[in-house]
Amino acid sequence: MKSRVVGALPKGSADSSLPAQPSAQLQPTEAGNTLTRLLAKRINESTEQYRSSQNAAQQRLAALGSPHYSTTLQVEGALHLARPAFLPPDEEGYARLRHLDTSLRVIEAAFPQVSTDTEVCRLTCMMLEGAWRSRALTPPSEEEQSAVCTCPLCLRLPTPPARTLDDYRWRQSAGRPLTVKTWPNRRELDSVLTGGWSWTRQLNDLERDLGHRHRFEDDILVFHEYKRVIDTIDTTRLTQHVEDRLAENFSTNSARALVSGLFAAHKRSVDEYWLQQHHAGSVTLPQTNPLSQSTYSILQMLDCLFWHVAPDTELWQEENLASLLLCRVIDDMADVRADALTGEISNFWLAEMPTHSKALYAACAIAIVKYGCMPEAHDPMWNTWLMTTTIVWMGLTGRHALWFDGITAGLPPAEACPLCDLQPNPCTGIFTRGTTLTIAPRPTAPVLSARAAELSARCQAQYPETWPLFDAELHAFEALHGPWHGDTDNAWEILRRTYIAAVEASSAAPSTARARQVQQDAGVIGSERFHALHDPRTGREDTTLLAYMFGSAHPHFLWNATGYRPTDVAGDWLDG
Repeated sequence: MKSRVVGALPKGSADSSLPAQPSAQLQPTEAGNTLTRLLAKRINESTEQYRSSQNAAQQRLAALGSPHYSTTLQVEGALHLARPAFLPPDEEGYARLRHLDTSLRVIEAAFPQVSTDTEVCRLTCMMLEGAWRSRALTPPSEEEQSAVCTCPLCLRLPTPPARTLDDYRWRQSAGRPLTVKTWPNRRELDSVLTGGWSWTRQLNDLERDLGHRHRFEDDILVFHEYKRVIDTIDTTRLTQHVEDRLAENFSTNSARALVSGLFAAHKRSVDEYWLQQHHAGSVTLPQTNPLSQSTYSILQMLDCLFWHVAPDTELWQEENLASLLLCRVIDDMADVRADALTGEISNFWLAEMPTHSKALYAACAIAIVKYGCMPEAHDPMWNTWLMTTTIVWMGLTGRHALWFDGITAGLPPAEACPLCDLQPNPCTGIFTRGTTLTIAPRPTAPVLSARAAELSARCQAQYPETWPLFDAELHAFEALHGPWHGDTDNAWEILRRTYIAAVEASSAAPSTARARQVQQDAGVIGSERFHALHDPRTGREDTTLLAYMFGSAHPHFLWNATGYRPTDVAGDWLDG
């Protein structure tokens, strides 16, 4: 499938004026180095305002009880790590890059304000082309056969179930199972992904309305990378809109949308080209990919940076970039088997980095979900609801294998659990100087608030075997969040059919059918109850509680989705 998004921008004489190989002096490995230097130059270090909020959160938790012991784990800053050498693109790759360069030059000429954005796009796509060709033609490197890692994270890595394409036939972006229409008059935007994006914006905009909440005519959504949406977008009308209207009423975010749309279309084109080569027998794609911790991290920036638009003052802030990267990690760690089956190159669990590094990234994702449950997390930065809404979105759409892969036979003990005791962390330095994860006995609230106590009472009456665990998690949640003031009826209906149902299934005899039933019903309850999370009075409270239960509570269904078992690269219609 040839994306029509790129074709919507002018071609012709400008294309023929380019050299046979654009950026011939800058091959993929050098492009990665240049991109790293560019990002390092643009990133703004944490400010006193951010540090004050983080310190206030730590002090509040410390007041609930001091830990008797602690373990720390160091996460290196991604931009300081060496990258592998990538092969140069083939002729088809250079042709795609020439096409991209033509379109980027059009944007640069009209909107010089986004020159950094266009350069990031140009460098990222060159690196992506090299990574794909290296994956196809270079044998995957053997992970160093050192002693088995005995850190508390690696010791808890799950054994994944085997998966085939039939396990993912339900997984689509095209509406099901989320049936609530976010924009009933915009059919091409009616997908489960766009609904989640609108919801995140709404939560962000309650205090500081940046005008993003309901503005989508000039937004990134119209350059949606998913096949169904690309097939239905009227790119000719949209391009005319850009040329006529934005020239008079310039929007930096609109220009960024053009850049992000070009990247999404280019990435889709590269993915499909190499999968076609694989199916034709011209190359054999391995399950792994040559991305390192650094290349993975910087490759995700264009996939995230302008999809979740922050104010210009926060766009390059360390905290914002950390949340964007770890948002993608959460997506990847739950999506790994589907990505492997369809040939996705930018899944971090498929990357050729040590298993310990992957475990650290997964732990960072859990730690930042916990941090997002704290009120202090939302003061300094506009785009702070991304992590909490992402994990809830995964749990309520059925689009990810969160419940299906998370339900295991038997519950691991909660005592001295390193994942339960993982302390909340904004993971600010994950790009630059690194960050430190801390494992220490978690604090708990001495008593539950009235509404949380009502949830506990309902669980005790209806699910007495699960109640001790559920009650303990509510106490741990309120230590992070403070008293909960959500919609008791809505939260209970969702939790009993998702988290509690999954715990009950884990306690019973192993049953693949039961696991699938819980997963599919999670999508049904999402379609029934998702609208309530838009309520400005209780939506944030419900979202925060669900984020904790879906991403941080024991048993750790999110962590259980991090395992990976190789299967054939098969590629099919699956989107995402």
